[in-house]
Amino acid sequence: MIVSAAWIVPAIFAVINRIAQAPLQGWEPATTRELLFEFFDWLLYAFLTPGVFAISRRWPLARPHLVRRALLHLAMSLMFCVAWATCGQVLRMILVRIFAPDLYHAAMQNGAGQFWLRAGVEWLSWIFITLPFGVAVYLCVVGIEHATRYFIEAREREVQVARLSEQLSSARFAALQAQLNPHFLFNTLNTITVLVRDNDRAGAVSIIEYLSEMLRRTLTRHRANEVTLGEELDLVRQYVAIEQARFSDRLRPEFRIPDALLSAAVPSFSLQHLVENAIRHGIAKHPDAGLLLVTAARSGDMLEITVVNDGVSIDPTVPIPTGHGIDTTRERLRVLYSDKASLEIAPRGEGGTIATLRVPYRELRPEPNDEAG
Repeated sequence: MIVSAAWIVPAIFAVINRIAQAPLQGWEPATTRELLFEFFDWLLYAFLTPGVFAISRRWPLARPHLVRRALLHLAMSLMFCVAWATCGQVLRMILVRIFAPDLYHAAMQNGAGQFWLRAGVEWLSWIFITLPFGVAVYLCVVGIEHATRYFIEAREREVQVARLSEQLSSARFAALQAQLNPHFLFNTLNTITVLVRDNDRAGAVSIIEYLSEMLRRTLTRHRANEVTLGEELDLVRQYVAIEQARFSDRLRPEFRIPDALLSAAVPSFSLQHLVENAIRHGIAKHPDAGLLLVTAARSGDMLEITVVNDGVSIDPTVPIPTGHGIDTTRERLRVLYSDKASLEIAPRGEGGTIATLRVPYRELRPEPNDEAG
């Protein structure tokens, strides 16, 4: 760990300080034992630093437990001071045994009890000596851990924001591409032509208005990675209205969405893609199909949306190609909600396909309709 290795620097300066202070203060020249103690006493905290980092990660200084965590870290700083002083005292005794065995034997001649009593007094004295500086060192290490973690999280958030922006642009482009698909436009224009020939000008005007409004919403929804379920449903209803004019003899759309859920947040274009797939790959490919059922329900902290069709069933043994709309939607769910959201596509028992989208329930204010002007 870089922070642990950084303790080498103050250890070296401690040795330099001990050597320089000897002539300045008129002390005896520093012995090898004293210099080694000065050096390794600082390195002791290098071994304690990973423990401080682990405690700081486990109990970060953050709301709503800020005061409680601050008191906890204050208590932990005292404990680390005791640990530092204890390790220092052990280091001192080891160096005495190695470099000054005569001092050790002389102390032991006065009796083991007297020796350990004196060692205990020195240990307690060393605790109080290291206490003020040790607490400051502990808090500095906690601050370094917090700063490092916040920096890493900020970089990760920047990467996620960039990825979400790219995926949102891809989703918007995919939705626009689907709506500008030559077959879709040809079929829509052909429907308008049939309505005009049948002298149903009101119906033709309605289809044109639906198409215009759908394209406008797709082009102007460029900022938010999430929209309300109500906004997403508006886009879906316009798309379905156009397709219903094509399949007027059999397309039976049904929306079971409680009004209380219209403010729930959903990923942009997620429901639109599911409905589009249900019509294009399910209903349109089965001459007797026509059921399109969209439901939404809240289950605890989750919002569950299902899109059901009675058309061609999906084959669960065939993997979804990389880059497919479903694959892109799943990637957006992973970035937006981590592992808390899911999208499942499964065959329907009576024929057809069921798509189930689950996202954490969260209410969202609708964006102002600034494109209306």
